Amino acid sequence: MSESGDYVGRFAPSPTGPLHFGSLLAAVASYLEARHRNGRWLVRIEDMDPPREQPGADRLIVNALEHYGFEWDDDISYQGASADAHREALDRLAESGLSYHCNCSRKDLADAPRGPLGIIYPGTCRAGCDADEYAVRVRTTDEPIGFEDRLQGRQEQRLETESGDFVVLRRDGLVAYHLAVVVDDHLQGITDIVRGIDLMDSTPRQIWLQRCLGLHTPTYAHIPVAVHADGSKLSKLTGAPAIPLDRAVPVLVAALAALGQSPPDGLDTGSLDEVWKWAIEHWQLGVLRGKTSVETVARTHHFSSP
Repeated sequence: MSESGDYVGRFAPSPTGPLHFGSLLAAVASYLEARHRNGRWLVRIEDMDPPREQPGADRLIVNALEHYGFEWDDDISYQGASADAHREALDRLAESGLSYHCNCSRKDLADAPRGPLGIIYPGTCRAGCDADEYAVRVRTTDEPIGFEDRLQGRQEQRLETESGDFVVLRRDGLVAYHLAVVVDDHLQGITDIVRGIDLMDSTPRQIWLQRCLGLHTPTYAHIPVAVHADGSKLSKLTGAPAIPLDRAVPVLVAALAALGQSPPDGLDTGSLDEVWKWAIEHWQLGVLRGKTSVETVARTHHFSSP
């Protein structure tokens, strides 16, 4: 076990539904990495997209974490409480000439080129626009934005070519995810981020914002995501059920198995404390190196809620 007392990790779910097995994997991996390295672990509810949120989902998530024996090191935070800091960051980008107003609609961008990250913004409004309703975009360059992922190796994007200038404030007035997560990670002193590989393509844009705002860049490790038998990501959109609250031990042991930890026979008959003690002592993030997905549905289906 390393002596990394300055380590600060986090789990940051969106309140769009209850915790399912795929999100449990991210929670377990981030928690165990923090505990194995004698670090702190925080929980942040990313409530920045009200149209997608489900009433009471935050309470369901926290309740599930409690039933599964997670212990966080500070009060649970809500991203919405950082609204002033998000606006200050937007102001700094504007004052530095790093952002601009954009009134392009989806229809306006229908013929724009597309890449792996989606529409590549063609820079239509870079010179400014006079519309009363607008989004705010941050300027990008073709400077390679790279980072060394602890599990997936070297990653690099040229943002101007691969995504174009991206939105940091939506037309509906909501702060975009990339800006909010960068500001909140800074406010909480996050040093290391362990999350699903489905978010890895977002990382260069977040690093770009960190550089624009003069913020520290955490270390990243993107774990494989849980998938259905057909290869589609296990998620709320693909019908992933909530993890059961009355079978925490066997489901937690199944999560450890999915994360390549090889839990011993009989661990699923012990207590939660015994499972966590074994998991922290034996945690090996490196066994996930190079893996992008784990098929877990067939193995864990009988643990799902009725």
